[in-house]
Amino acid sequence: MSAPTLDRTGGGRRTGTSPARRRARTAAWSAAAAALLVLLTGIALGTGQVEMTAWEALRALAGLGDPGNVLVVQEFRAPRVVSALIAGAGLAMAGSMLQRLFRNPLASPDTIGVTGGASFGAVLMLAVGASQEFIPLAALGGGLLAALLLGGFAWRSRMAVTRLVLVGLAVQQGLAAAVNLMIVRFPAELASSAMQWTTGSLYGRNWTEVWIGGTAIAAGAAAVVLCRRRVAVLDLGDDSAGGLGLRPQRDRVLLLLLTIALASLAAALTGPVAFVALAVPHLVRLLAGPPTLGTLGLTALTGALLLLASDLLVLHVIPVHGLPVGAVTATLGAPWLLVLMIRQGRLPQRSS
Repeated sequence: MSAPTLDRTGGGRRTGTSPARRRARTAAWSAAAAALLVLLTGIALGTGQVEMTAWEALRALAGLGDPGNVLVVQEFRAPRVVSALIAGAGLAMAGSMLQRLFRNPLASPDTIGVTGGASFGAVLMLAVGASQEFIPLAALGGGLLAALLLGGFAWRSRMAVTRLVLVGLAVQQGLAAAVNLMIVRFPAELASSAMQWTTGSLYGRNWTEVWIGGTAIAAGAAAVVLCRRRVAVLDLGDDSAGGLGLRPQRDRVLLLLLTIALASLAAALTGPVAFVALAVPHLVRLLAGPPTLGTLGLTALTGALLLLASDLLVLHVIPVHGLPVGAVTATLGAPWLLVLMIRQGRLPQRSS
């Protein structure tokens, strides 16, 4: 049975939430997130110079209705919207798994070098004058390189994974310094393209990138879901996991590489969008409780919702032309992180 806990609202005692109630709460939040996601998708597809209702936009996405609306939605708006959905879901899932594997609430692709590696790979391709088609692949390669460096260090030094966030921060800052150096030396006409890969942007996505990136992200997400039971065993602690037949250090590093690969694939599609992977898992835990398969699905929905909503703000609310979506997610995420840290700092005092 769940241990009784203090009711902080009334000062009495209450019993812990049962698994059935947690599942019901997760299902309710997931249904609400899915409905809101459909609504925002219709708004995103229907808003622009060619105005249409959300229903007309969704019908146009299916190839129905006015041919002009179908062309605008399918060729110009839908690739950007779908990119936001799949990249947001991938980043949020990766952030949730990284925080569990590192046992650190600050672990995310933003803090362990993955987004820095993606930026480095993309900007390096711009610096050597490579074709635009190779830039997402270079971003993926840069993120995976950062992951391999981090995983290799963990494997050879036998350092506890919980302490690797410090190493990841060093990798992130080193790669960011290299990116800034290349941007400073860029010709002016390339500087704006390079900035996309330092803040994250959904501008200019096409169906080829969406299909390739979406398929890869879906495969990575499926692999993460299949490995969730192994992660749950590792959550019990290394001694218990070893007693159940796992090799904790090896399995943790392999799962870490898989999760970082998922984050790298998302970053390769949109650039290093900040705070989605860091903030969304905390929000889902606040709403739905401990990690389960259901909360992992809610995490994916919430990540997609956050990135799509941020892109709507960029396109139709904030009066700054060309503002990257990563600037909005960082602006929303920074105060949320401060509130989170203040809240966690107060919790031990309240429960003592």
